[in-house]
Amino acid sequence: MTSDAPFTPVDPRGAILGDEVYRVLGEAILDGRLAPGERVRDTELAEWLGVSRTPVREALQRLERSGLVEVSANRWTRVSVPDESMLAATHEFIVYTMGNAVRMSAGRADDQELAYQLTLIDEMIAASLADDRGGLLRASMEFFVAVTYTTGNRQLQNVLEEFEFALRRNLFGWSPHVDDSEVRTDMYRVFRGAVAARDGDRAERVLRMQHGLG
Repeated sequence: MTSDAPFTPVDPRGAILGDEVYRVLGEAILDGRLAPGERVRDTELAEWLGVSRTPVREALQRLERSGLVEVSANRWTRVSVPDESMLAATHEFIVYTMGNAVRMSAGRADDQELAYQLTLIDEMIAASLADDRGGLLRASMEFFVAVTYTTGNRQLQNVLEEFEFALRRNLFGWSPHVDDSEVRTDMYRVFRGAVAARDGDRAERVLRMQHGLG
């Protein structure tokens, strides 16, 4: 564990301590303070965060379930190293899950929620046209979150919340399936039209085509 970037004690005011520790450790994995393959010790983390070992252990167990941490019983706990198969699986999971969410949201979003979704798609269109791939990913993830909560499906929301850090880590370095920015942008415009018309079937089909899973 790097000694030049220690954690600061958590301030759990207004939050459940275990959730706060989980958030801090998840962000540390994403920003590299806890590097891939690095071994972690609950006693050291607890000391740095100013908490007992219990919430740290709970957080590490949650991170293990989402694939960000690996545990060898009575030997070591370490940050996992993502491989190509995991990155491909995450991409496939996101596309199919987002497609289902878009389909459900089409008939459930109120006018204000739909307007917000269209605003995010407009950001996706602008980023695609400028070939701003980082901006396209950010807007796409914000859209995914918005649509997921518009579905009103608590199970789907739980999955998104529990695996947020894994999804964000495994999508790092993502690039769009359609390389031509004009062709790709036209597909986003078609997608916008389907969402605006509340045509969930068409929106889902276009979404999968955009990502090579049509």
